[in-house]
Amino acid sequence: MLVRDDPDLHVFMLRRNPDSVFSPNAYVFPGGAVDAADQDPAIHALVRGIDDVRASALVGTTSGGLRYWVAAARESFEEAGFVLGTAGDGFAATREAMNAGAVSWLEALAAHDACLHLDDLLVFAHWLTPEGAPRRYDTWFFAAAAPNDQHGEHDDAEAVDSEWLRPADALQRCRDGDIELIVPTICSLRALARFTRTADLLDAVRSGQDAPPPRVVREGSGQRVWLPGDDAHGVHNGWPPIDARLDVDMAFERAFLTGESPEAPATSDRGVA
Repeated sequence: MLVRDDPDLHVFMLRRNPDSVFSPNAYVFPGGAVDAADQDPAIHALVRGIDDVRASALVGTTSGGLRYWVAAARESFEEAGFVLGTAGDGFAATREAMNAGAVSWLEALAAHDACLHLDDLLVFAHWLTPEGAPRRYDTWFFAAAAPNDQHGEHDDAEAVDSEWLRPADALQRCRDGDIELIVPTICSLRALARFTRTADLLDAVRSGQDAPPPRVVREGSGQRVWLPGDDAHGVHNGWPPIDARLDVDMAFERAFLTGESPEAPATSDRGVA
């Protein structure tokens, strides 16, 4: 979730290709699958601000956690055109070659003396599809300030449109039937909508990420870091069991669990109560 003040907090969102297998036409944040190459030590050597020990501790593994940060940076570049780091002239032009499979992420980084500055890429949430669903996802959500002077642009392949949106506006457009949102996106936007400034959001996320032990709250089949104001919703130490439900349109939860396109509900607003 790349955020900026314009002048109040906005988040960059992509509209998925209508031909996508998973959630066609839905508005989402940049992201995608972790590639095997995201674990490459040669890429990890180009990361600044966080190492595998720290990253692994944040996601609850003994090793290999840094691949999530590398994947998030790669997808932010491939899908949305953001460079989370420093690079030489011409690096932005490698995006098309990468998306065409002609250049690897490591080759692009090495060719332009690039480094990934990922210390401010903060763990925000973890969504794990319950057992028994025909399509399962295990996804980490991150939050970061968009780099200065970078505005983002969809790739015209996986995503066909992009916008900077106030979180509350995105939720209202979902209620109005103007855009489609799936449950993890709805939950994330509801949390972001509490904040009017990027710095306040990121300070809160950083505090929740670094609290010992991790303080998290349940949301649907996912969980995220504790944020100010969560006491009223129940705060838990450690990762709680999957047992809670959200007051959201269940058509969209089924879409998340099955990968099918949600049908419009027969009554009332779509997405959130």
